[in-house]
Amino acid sequence: MRWIDFLKSRLFIKHLLLATGLSFGILFLIIFSLSAYTHHGEFYTVPDFRGKLPGDLSQYADENGFEFMVVDSLYKAKLPVGSILLQDPLPGSKVKQSRNIYLTVVSAEPEKVSMPNLIDLSLRQSVSLLETYNLEVGSLEYIPDMAKNAVIHQKHNGVDIEAGKPVKKGTRIDLVLGQGIGGGKMQIPFLLGKKQSEVMRILRASSLNIGSEVFEDSKDTAHARVFRQSPAYGSAKKIDMGESIDIWYRSDKKINFNELIKNYKYDSTAEESDNF
Repeated sequence: MRWIDFLKSRLFIKHLLLATGLSFGILFLIIFSLSAYTHHGEFYTVPDFRGKLPGDLSQYADENGFEFMVVDSLYKAKLPVGSILLQDPLPGSKVKQSRNIYLTVVSAEPEKVSMPNLIDLSLRQSVSLLETYNLEVGSLEYIPDMAKNAVIHQKHNGVDIEAGKPVKKGTRIDLVLGQGIGGGKMQIPFLLGKKQSEVMRILRASSLNIGSEVFEDSKDTAHARVFRQSPAYGSAKKIDMGESIDIWYRSDKKINFNELIKNYKYDSTAEESDNF
């Protein structure tokens, strides 16, 4: 009974309330201290550092406490050497102060890969394999051979290049292919209104090369479309495999290509009708 009386006493209740209040006070101080230490609720928006040089980022380190770390490099021929190509976290991300920002910069020289063996592969297989190795398809040359569209030689700068030889990424590899029995003639593809990337894909699939390219407005590949081609498209026209087609581009901001294509097809149909 004495313990029960003690628990009911004013002295015990007073000490219990005091201990409880002290515990909550200590817990609050701990949480507040951790919040202040970790900058809880404080976030910074990561700027876009791409195109800048790592040496130009000191102001961001001073203002936001960012730590910049260059972790990789990639070769891009058209970008300034040493400039930032990629960043992690991405631009616009919300991060806390003193966050590490990992950078990939543009290297001075492209990495090297081993030249794949394209001999006896089809043109389509060869293009796919070269893309896997980050190599580019150069010119297509056709010679008499029964294996139509099969690779007979793989060349770089006019000289055969052996499989396994180290080559820089982005190197253009020329292909010598078979014409097949009786040679080969190809239909001239219709390229009007196509983007540059589409032109390359269509010509490769047609066993043809791209000749000269003229950008009449500006070399804005995002808006450039084929305005004219030579030889011109024609249902009855065929050319030898490996021949080139010259391309003229105009901007789709200045030309209504839908109307142009519609009129071109109409004129071609009318011209064909006149010939009968």
